[in-house]
Amino acid sequence: MEPINIGVLLTCFNRKPKTLACLDALFNQILPSDVTLTVYLVDDGSTDGTGEEIAKTYPQVKLFTGNGSLFWNGGMRFAFSEAMKDDPDYYLWLNDDTIIIPDAVKILLQVSQELAQKGEKDAIVSGSTRDPQTGQTTYGGVVRENAFHPFRYKLLEPNQEAQECGTVHGNCLLMPRSVVQKVGNLDPNFIHYLGDWDYGLRARQKDCTVWIAPGHLGTCSLNPQVTKVAASNLNEGLKKVNSPKGLAFSDVTLQSFDEWKVFTQRHGGIVWPIFWILPYRRLIMLYLLNKLGLSHQ
Repeated sequence: MEPINIGVLLTCFNRKPKTLACLDALFNQILPSDVTLTVYLVDDGSTDGTGEEIAKTYPQVKLFTGNGSLFWNGGMRFAFSEAMKDDPDYYLWLNDDTIIIPDAVKILLQVSQELAQKGEKDAIVSGSTRDPQTGQTTYGGVVRENAFHPFRYKLLEPNQEAQECGTVHGNCLLMPRSVVQKVGNLDPNFIHYLGDWDYGLRARQKDCTVWIAPGHLGTCSLNPQVTKVAASNLNEGLKKVNSPKGLAFSDVTLQSFDEWKVFTQRHGGIVWPIFWILPYRRLIMLYLLNKLGLSHQ
């Protein structure tokens, strides 16, 4: 059999225990004898000793250093660009807070190869994750739940078969070289969020397909969100919206105006301006209600 090399992409910042636990699960994968992993990890200027501990514990990792301003999309883009120089057979995206099961990579590779045999040679395959306490599905593939709203998605629950989806979270996913040759790297227009969804949607625009593998392939808790506006006035709220991580409500995160514009313009069709403006109405309404003393937030 021809050897298969998988380039594994990660980025991290100041969560050493989670990053090391993720790498431990990765390096304990049960792999076919012809499969090797090459890890490209960007430590975005951690001050908790993450980079030093990785270098000591996993010297085989190709470790790169950022300046603290890369965030998820920038860090993964950096790792992606380094991996692309070596041109591996497959690329595996992995969040450093995701703990994959021992045969996760084998399953992803098997699903990818089975899809290729069915004619889906340019397929991205995501591994769904679940919450380690509740067992609830947290990340993976998403599907449109409203035919008239291009950005209204819901999580696709994994079952016993591979399922096609609309786009994916970037927590755990595998793609062959042919997808990267078509789609390229993550878009630098995004800083933290949106880059993974954008990548899946761009891949589909270039005649690639997007899937989730059967079952849950790892654990990952949901990102914490707030239940009220974490700002004392409108100017502060708008400032948070335009920060790399946006402004989080209980059920949605408002993204940077510029980043959301790029995303909606690219994927929202001719009525994209409506979908660009629509999410921010909530921020204005909450502040107006606050001023009138009618808000319960």
